[in-house]
Amino acid sequence: MPVIAVSGLAAEARIARAAGFRAVAAGGNAALTTERLQRSITAGTTALISFGISGGLDPTLASGTVLLPAAVVTEKGERSAVDQDWHEALLAALGGAGRSASAGETLGAAAIAASAAAKAALFHATGAIAIDLESHLVARAAHARALPFVVLRVIADPAARELPPAALLPLDANGRPVIPAVLRSLATAPAQLPALLRLALDTRRALAVLRDTTRLLLPRLRQG
Repeated sequence: MPVIAVSGLAAEARIARAAGFRAVAAGGNAALTTERLQRSITAGTTALISFGISGGLDPTLASGTVLLPAAVVTEKGERSAVDQDWHEALLAALGGAGRSASAGETLGAAAIAASAAAKAALFHATGAIAIDLESHLVARAAHARALPFVVLRVIADPAARELPPAALLPLDANGRPVIPAVLRSLATAPAQLPALLRLALDTRRALAVLRDTTRLLLPRLRQG
């Protein structure tokens, strides 16, 4: 049975599917992500992966940094450790290939951290090195079904990066940008264009690292 990779973006899900995983992506919508994940688990699986890109919280981590967190935390103080054996096997495989990853805890959150100040506050409050909108949902589903899980993420926007308004617009139900809404936002606030282009470059870089790292770790990722 295939491992399920849970993401927010359609672009992340495409990488997961190309690697042979069953992919779930719901645009950062927690309720829809949970619903689709439960349906996919019911169809059969051996393990779960929180898979994709993240926002950085630790100011020392640059865009493109690979993350293999040891645990997922929430703003409510919940902590869920990933599967230790699987996690160690992935770190060893990465190290054997001359690569490295940050194993610090990641924050599963209900909303994007849009400003450098918000990211700094979350880093101080939780100690988490990065933030995404799916990892806590994966952890809860894995715990409920007694399934192993890990997190494989890559930092896109670093901790000091301010996100422009267009980047905070809701995605569609499959994790794609709603282009008319983005264009309206740009028409209303054209000064955000340089920041939006920088974010697009960060995201493109992070997705390329994610694709490359997935290819490198694929035998271990499939073991679950």
